[in-house]
Amino acid sequence: MNSRPKLLSVAEALTRVTGGFSLISSEQVALGDGLGRVLAEDVAARLTQPPSAVSAMDGYAVRAADVGSVPVTLKQIGVSQAGQGFPGAVGPGECARIFTGAPLPDGADAIVIQEDTTAVNEQITVMESAQSGADVRPAGLDFSVGDILLKTGAVLSARDLGLAAAMNVPWLRVRRRPRVAIVATGDEVMMPGDPIGADQIVSSNSIALAAIVRVLGGEPLGLGIARDTDASLRQVLSGAKGADVLVTIGGASVGDYDLVQKVMAEDGLDLNFYKVAMRPGKPLIFGRWKDIPVLGLPGNPVSAGVTSAIFLRAAINVMLGIGDGGLGTEKARLGCDVKANGMRQEFMRATLDTDSEGNLVTTPFDRQDSAMMASFASADCLVIRSVDAPSAQAGDIVEIVRFDTGLSRF
Repeated sequence: MNSRPKLLSVAEALTRVTGGFSLISSEQVALGDGLGRVLAEDVAARLTQPPSAVSAMDGYAVRAADVGSVPVTLKQIGVSQAGQGFPGAVGPGECARIFTGAPLPDGADAIVIQEDTTAVNEQITVMESAQSGADVRPAGLDFSVGDILLKTGAVLSARDLGLAAAMNVPWLRVRRRPRVAIVATGDEVMMPGDPIGADQIVSSNSIALAAIVRVLGGEPLGLGIARDTDASLRQVLSGAKGADVLVTIGGASVGDYDLVQKVMAEDGLDLNFYKVAMRPGKPLIFGRWKDIPVLGLPGNPVSAGVTSAIFLRAAINVMLGIGDGGLGTEKARLGCDVKANGMRQEFMRATLDTDSEGNLVTTPFDRQDSAMMASFASADCLVIRSVDAPSAQAGDIVEIVRFDTGLSRF
């Protein structure tokens, strides 16, 4: 009889994790600091653009009634240019020289482009007729004062910032960046560039995780490496005060030196779950410690990356008020055959391309060893294989989770 406890499904684990977080507070930032931030309130235009009718071309502002039959010669009575409009009015038989973006003078209702005219001093001969409104941008063509053009929850792009500037908005109310405290563990772990002993490894996880946090819109707080003693772990963990989430890397398994769960339990860890039916990433901890949500990630580099892509991304999205807390999957066609899956939901590293018909095609790597960081870095997405999924053939439809996240690459 198998006495092993049933592992928590990925879906249930994700529900528990996202349920442990709530919308984070907001802050005001200068417009120039808004790139990649998440709007916490709608943004309304503070002016009308354009504020009055303006010319869309270089040419002459005319009355359409005067140029219905051509050729016709009009008298130029002034000049209108951007920032300095013509103060007079265009009357019958008259016109005004005008440049792109300049306000349309009173009396005029059309623009004749300069290529369709000849000019001798102030006598302008119009060779092509123009209807009322021709090459005129009416007031409010782009937007009007009070129009809500940027909405709560938007992740601000460079174009959004340009729009906000055009709306005459100097400040933005955005979600505060979630503070993510990061703790690496293990006597064997050294920082990049340090002398590496025969039995030691480079702490790639902490570097990658800090970058992932930034890409997802958070603020990483690197607390350093905790050695394999209770005292060292407690000392490093003490720096997590004030964080919105604490992420530990390694020490979450069942070995003699995997101390994270043990030490945190002694200090009041309220454990929600430990172990998830997924590959890679089975030894995953979620709970609360000193009123801070805790995600204990596996120490294996790919396992840490995959669990970050699924659980940490969902947690940060909840705090920022974006997405629905789910995996954010898409459909794609397999580019190769894959074997049947086993008792844990698998997340296979894969490339992503398009075929001649524009369909997404994903091709998992031949080897899925969770220690292979190079293939993780080369992957475009994760192919999801459900528990006990049968073998699949090239061309079959599968679900994927992309690593791309807008402006940056996960």
